Amino acid sequence: MKDENVGLIRSVRGSVVDVFFPQRLPDIYSRLVAGDESPAEIEVISHISDQVVRGVALTRTGGLIRGMPVRDTQAPFMVPVGDRLLGRMLNVFGETIDDQPAIEGGEWRSIHQKPVSMTQQATKTEIFETGIKAIDVLAPLERGGRAGLFGGAGVGKTVLITEMINNIVGQYEGVSLFCGIGERSREGEELYRDMQEAGVIDRTVMVFGQMNEPPGARFRVGHAALTMAEYFRDEARQDVLLLIDNIFRFIQAGMEVSGLLGHIPSRVGYQPTLATELAELQERIANTRSGAITSVQAVYVPADDFTDPAAVHVFAYLSASIVLSRKRASEGLYPAIEPLQSGSKMLAPHIVGQRHYDIARQIRQTLAQYEDLKDLIAMLGLEELTPEDRQNVSRARRLERFLTQPFHTTEQFTSIPGKTVHLQDALDGCERILNDEFSDTPERRLYMIGRIEEADQT
Repeated sequence: MKDENVGLIRSVRGSVVDVFFPQRLPDIYSRLVAGDESPAEIEVISHISDQVVRGVALTRTGGLIRGMPVRDTQAPFMVPVGDRLLGRMLNVFGETIDDQPAIEGGEWRSIHQKPVSMTQQATKTEIFETGIKAIDVLAPLERGGRAGLFGGAGVGKTVLITEMINNIVGQYEGVSLFCGIGERSREGEELYRDMQEAGVIDRTVMVFGQMNEPPGARFRVGHAALTMAEYFRDEARQDVLLLIDNIFRFIQAGMEVSGLLGHIPSRVGYQPTLATELAELQERIANTRSGAITSVQAVYVPADDFTDPAAVHVFAYLSASIVLSRKRASEGLYPAIEPLQSGSKMLAPHIVGQRHYDIARQIRQTLAQYEDLKDLIAMLGLEELTPEDRQNVSRARRLERFLTQPFHTTEQFTSIPGKTVHLQDALDGCERILNDEFSDTPERRLYMIGRIEEADQT
């Protein structure tokens, strides 16, 4: 153990703290502690000179003054790992925030870990079923892959994520890990109660860096969650479902930190290190021979602009993109997944099978033709279309309604019992609609049902 290393605060600017160390410089990512009562936690980001470091505080800096002593812990920020985390709610420091006993002792690991090497990653491609028709048929997820949920504010990203937790924890013998980055403070408490009511809390770990916390905490909470997830994958050899809500808030926190550090902004005001910071987080999500971390990430799209640099950089890492549409939400088509913009690299005949590929392609073709005809229908009416086009419109409208689904997590709001639908049942239903078996069935009977057989029930 090295001798104690103590420095003095030289300046405090918001969350950025410069500290003078006369003896030796702490390492990059070292944890510094300033103050005695409710001490400030600071992470070293850069070396300014041979005796001054610049750090970002992960807690509030109120009360810090020039000349105050700062202790170098000579270790990075650590979080607990292991089965003892199941059913618990934690913050970025690994402290419990669920009014239950604190987690002490046992194994703690640094939040900064290297990604799994390419030689250790599994090469087999498998589909990860969610029980949600629109996703499994049109944008299937990859086991050990990354899927993005794209959408503006209020189109249902968080609802879709909570439904996935509910469905997947029941299906897979694995662990679900929810990481809340910069989300509303009340959402964590609501989600915790929802998980308790659904009976899945004992297989779930929750980690939060909420929007009322400093940017440093929001920036590092994703790394803390990944450290916990890596333990379950590598040591416990389990499959992990990692849900991140919201990855844009991670980028936003990085932008705030970058601004405080005085970096010159890049395009649209984003930090110049955006690509590097995102890579450090995303590359740790991988599939190994012992287990997999499958990630579903909600991505807030600023002003619904998919050319925004944040959305563009996140797209590069995804094996599946699920785009939520405000227009479909306004029409009451929930989940409001836009079939023509959503897609998956898994949707190939050699992965999902020829039948699944053909059905998904036919659905897209039918919906695309309907989209092209909408202006014509608005001007001239449905009666002016050719019989073939009218038949296509009938199929498309029935497919749109069949791809809606009542969720378990929204039962209390809609009073409609939630449904989980297996992939084969979803494919059978879509195939029968494409074959015009339901051309005489009223559209409303296909709305908010599970399996297609429910449409025959009056």
